[in-house]
Formats: sequence, structure tokens, C-alpha cells
Amino acid sequence: MSLRLPLLFASCFAFTAVAQSAMDAGAPAEPQKPTAALTVSEGLSTPESVLYDADTDTYLVGNINGSPLAKDGNGFVSEFAADGKLVARLIESGKNGVTLNAPKGLALSKGVLYVADIDTVRLFDRKSGAPAGEVKVPGATFLNDVFAAATGLVYVTDSGLKAGKDGLEPTGTDGIYVIEPGKKPKLKTLVKSKGLSRPNGIVVTADTIYVAPFGASTVFVLDLAGKKKGEPLEVSKGSLDGLVLVGDRLIVSSWESKSVWAATLGKPFTELFTGLTAPADIGFDSKRSRVLVPHFMDNVFTAWDLK
Repeated sequence: MSLRLPLLFASCFAFTAVAQSAMDAGAPAEPQKPTAALTVSEGLSTPESVLYDADTDTYLVGNINGSPLAKDGNGFVSEFAADGKLVARLIESGKNGVTLNAPKGLALSKGVLYVADIDTVRLFDRKSGAPAGEVKVPGATFLNDVFAAATGLVYVTDSGLKAGKDGLEPTGTDGIYVIEPGKKPKLKTLVKSKGLSRPNGIVVTADTIYVAPFGASTVFVLDLAGKKKGEPLEVSKGSLDGLVLVGDRLIVSSWESKSVWAATLGKPFTELFTGLTAPADIGFDSKRSRVLVPHFMDNVFTAWDLK
């Protein structure tokens, strides 16, 4: 997610478009030139996240449809076939008892779709789109990404932002929370710290939490208790957003470089695809091995073959 309201993005994020070319013989190869396998523009409005549902072979896209902080009841979730054709607006605020303001991160677990919405995680039935409950996060100001772990726990980040005079300003509420599903879901604060640098994308494995912060150029590595575990992983360009783990490769999007980066665990990050405007909360199509990129400012999402 951006640190600026939509009307201020263009003037406030004049970031470098392409990373400098490597000069030494041992440097990594140039990133691939943008040639998307799929480009989708129908049925989108400020798309912030794309999630692949392997059970239905479809893509779910969270659409803010306005300001990322306004409780305006404008949000919706679109569903697309894998060829990019719009299936339906699965979830739409104001219809069928749905409340949805500024949907950001999406996660699926046991037939339930979890959606981050400013200060509340909203739950929906995956098949029908009907509301299935909500989890309010006291004190949160900018819930951003959501991740459903194999354990059944659901993790959500708070990037700690609010509306300010010149755009979005930090609130200091930066944190990571854990939801234990059930008839009455339980919320636990895992860690709260300004040192998380506006945490955005999150991935959780059996023993590690990876966090991509919008306010830094490194992926943080934590243990399951939320404590530092090893050194941060340097991406070299900042304003990090979406994060996915494919096998032993971490893949992260960066607004600053307008790129998607990847690194085999324990090795340096290199650019995969560049020239991408406002790449937000990325997803991964495991059937076609494609990285799914929502372009926050362009009302488009693209799919890129991973090689």
C-alpha cells in the first residue's frame, strides 16, 4: 500500500523506474522486460491485492474503490477466471448485508475469505460471498496484508498510517496480529513496534515469519513469537508491498523500483520483472507458475510467468 492518498500518489512517488545496470562481470542478469502473460482491466477500481484460489482456479481481487483509509462503504472483491474474464463481484459493500470499506490483503482458510479492512478483518463465505463474521483490531489504523498459515492461524499486519495534511502519516501502531479461527475468533497481538517500519506483506512458515515493510528496503525475519531471527534480507530498493513464498524463493514487490524481486532463501535478491507501476499485494498462481501483480494506480492486474 502507498503512503499517500490516491490523489497524491502521482506527485509524491516519483521513484526510480529501473535499477542501475550491473557493472561487474559477476553481476546478475538484467531483469526481464515487461511482457505480461495476462493483463486484466475489466471490473477493477484501485486494486490492492490478488489472491489465487487453487480450488476454483480463479483469481480474487480486493478493490479499494476510493481512499485506502475512508470508511465509505465502497469496497468490493472481484472474481476472475484464469484467462482474465470477469466472473462476478463476489463481495460488494452495501449488498447482501456486506460492509467493506477499503479491502487490502486477502487470505483463504477452510472455506473462509479473510479481508483486511482498515481496523477490522472481515470474514466471508468463499462460495457465496456472504458475511461470516469480523474481527476488530483495537488500536489498528491501517490493516494491510493477511496470511493464512498451515496451522490454521491467520496473521494480519498493521502498517500504522492515518490521514494527514499532506497525505498519509505514521501513527506508530505498526504491528502484527494473529487470529485463531472458531465460532468466536480470538485475536492476539504478536508484536507492536515502530521498528517494523510499516509492515505490509507477510508470509508465515512452520518456524519463521517474513515481513515486507513499506518503510524499508529489507524483508524482516522473525520467529513465531515475533522476535528477530537472523539478519534482515536486503532487497536494495524500498517501499516493499506484497510478499509470497514459492518453494524456497521469496518474491516481493517494490513501489520504489517499480519491480518484483526474488531470492532463494540465503541468497541475494535480484529483479524478476521491472517497469511495473505501483505493484501492490502480489499473489501466485501455482497451476501456471505465474506472479500476479495488482497495479494500484492503473486499475489493472497483470500475470507474469515465473521462470
